[in-house]
Amino acid sequence: MSEKLRQLMNSITPPDEVAASAASQHLDQLTKPPGSLGKLESLVIQLAGITGVDKPEFNHKTIMVMAADHGVCEEGVSAFPAEVTQQMLYNMLSGGAAINVLARHAGADVKVVDVGVNADVAHPDLVSRKVRMGTSNMAKGPAMLRTEAEQAILAGAEAVAEAFEDGTRLFVTGELGIGNTTASAAVVCALTGLEPEVIVGRGTGVDTAGLTRKIAVVCRALDVNQPDGNDALDVLTKVGGLEIAALAGVILGAAAHRCPVVLDGFISGAAALAARALAPASAAYMLASHASDERGHAAVLRQLKLEPMLHLDMRLGEGTGGALSLHLIDAACRIMREMATFADAGVSDGQGAAQR
Repeated sequence: MSEKLRQLMNSITPPDEVAASAASQHLDQLTKPPGSLGKLESLVIQLAGITGVDKPEFNHKTIMVMAADHGVCEEGVSAFPAEVTQQMLYNMLSGGAAINVLARHAGADVKVVDVGVNADVAHPDLVSRKVRMGTSNMAKGPAMLRTEAEQAILAGAEAVAEAFEDGTRLFVTGELGIGNTTASAAVVCALTGLEPEVIVGRGTGVDTAGLTRKIAVVCRALDVNQPDGNDALDVLTKVGGLEIAALAGVILGAAAHRCPVVLDGFISGAAALAARALAPASAAYMLASHASDERGHAAVLRQLKLEPMLHLDMRLGEGTGGALSLHLIDAACRIMREMATFADAGVSDGQGAAQR
């Protein structure tokens, strides 16, 4: 492991318990029964601990879309050809993808980073951090070199550092890459010991025969490569994807900068498992946006001990579930800043005069 990656992992510290406690105390002074706003309250307490600010506010939010291709596509694991990655990349850069629409609605930026698209792509708004032209076919051997997995992780962390310098204080994980649910399933199985039959889903919408083939491919990749479940870097190297590794870097980078990182769906969950394995302290900075319709995501969330904010049967990826959850995050933060306390409003808190 490189010294740079080790320094990144070691720079992550626990959340600020003082700020979290102050947020909790302030919530109990607001004009409502204690705990009556449910998960919005626990959400904003976590955000306070992450940021060290008892009344957090996120005026600049960025959805980090990591893009890459997968050699395993040659096994017929997707309903779409690998070329769609490049085509969708340009659609996203032109503002026409679902994530662009939802990001505009949420007041968030979209930053697209090429870490491994299998084509020479160029666009003024594209951040190029290409490690290689897609991964190798993991069903036949390692997806990449260990040094390449490290490079992809650091590329994600560096993209976060750049966005942080520009003012971003909350990050959302997004991705683009045909074949990435197959690689993500292999990563999840390797890191958790769960069986492919439990984790592998339909991804882009493969039929029953396609699902059976996809499960067999994941089983073969795990058998051929024998990834070490106690070594997340080995897992990413052998059965991962460049964008999955880069998303792990996004998560680690956000945690290192004491910023919340909102996880999207299944691919982001696989990256989160890898990030947690590399730096356990990073788990405290993760928020689960939604429960994906992809079969293995519920198991991933259980492994991460995270509860999703939304259940919308979505499985698009790109960061779309994360973008939608930003409205709830903004609402929770506004409650802290704008709602009156019992003292401000002259309302009894149950221990003084009767409420008017």
